[in-house]
Amino acid sequence: MKVLVTGGCGFLGSHVCDFFLEKGWEVQSYDSMTKYELKRTGYGTDATREYNWNYLKNKGVEMVKGDIRNLEHLLDRSTNCDYIVHTAAQPAMTISWEDPELDFSTNVLGTFNVLEAARKRKIPVVNTSSIHVYGNSINDSLKESETSYTREPIEIPETQATMIGKISPLHASKMSAEHYVQTYRDMYDVKAASFRFTGIYGERQFGGEDHGWVANFAIRSVFGLPLRIFGTGKQARDILYARDGAESYFNFFQNQIPGTYNIGGATGNKISLLECIYMIGEILGKKQEILFETERPGDMRYFVCDINLARKFGFNPKTKPKEGVTKLIKWIDENKSIFEIK
Repeated sequence: MKVLVTGGCGFLGSHVCDFFLEKGWEVQSYDSMTKYELKRTGYGTDATREYNWNYLKNKGVEMVKGDIRNLEHLLDRSTNCDYIVHTAAQPAMTISWEDPELDFSTNVLGTFNVLEAARKRKIPVVNTSSIHVYGNSINDSLKESETSYTREPIEIPETQATMIGKISPLHASKMSAEHYVQTYRDMYDVKAASFRFTGIYGERQFGGEDHGWVANFAIRSVFGLPLRIFGTGKQARDILYARDGAESYFNFFQNQIPGTYNIGGATGNKISLLECIYMIGEILGKKQEILFETERPGDMRYFVCDINLARKFGFNPKTKPKEGVTKLIKWIDENKSIFEIK
């Protein structure tokens, strides 16, 4: 069996490639190797951009430099593939404000091209979406504890209203992509799903303030740099360890039930920004400096997934936050040189 992973050199994509390799599949990583997101981290060096490429190449992954906005190339590279896992994206809300054309062309046109490839090859496909499609009206239903926003009921199902509240280009592009996935299911009988991910973290994540907050806090804590929070720090997510997220795509292929699914850690993995920072500090044995700034427009203060629908095709998050974050910190410590932080 052969899988094509778009965005294969990205954080989540690299873990998907890894997981399918372990299952004995042929794996092709398809990635444009853009640097626009990494440049904003403060350590977006050539070494960090190339790290996952070299890691996967050394493991035997077929490496292809390609842009999902190029349909002809994507069609060519999807020949003889049995499955497409689509993780390539413009994932940051801040970048979507600044460059809405980039956001649209990557997330909407790019996803359309991936779906066309799946239709013409007659193979299943999973689109990586985001909980951002729900909008931020959930903010209106929250209470506060000392360290976290809270809500009853704790978990939020896929029936929650979408695109409510203040909407950014990222919200629009991710929702548009989901509509196209549904269209290809309904009109062309493509075995397609959209996975609404929340709070993914783990090794090989070069997180910044725009995207990848768990890794951002861990990296900056390891190097003794101040941590910046926009808002109260009580914002909460059900964070999901990357390997558990990667396994969800394999689960879907094994039991293809087309649909739209929340993919997160659920109640047992709920953690706020402040709680995550304190946990990192305990693991490292140090207290970090925290800088507070004004909350960013459009931010969602809370999301914890109801994952009962995804459990039907076999999804089952296994890794608890302290175990996963400890592994992330160990990886950062072992790879300090690639960050080039003095």
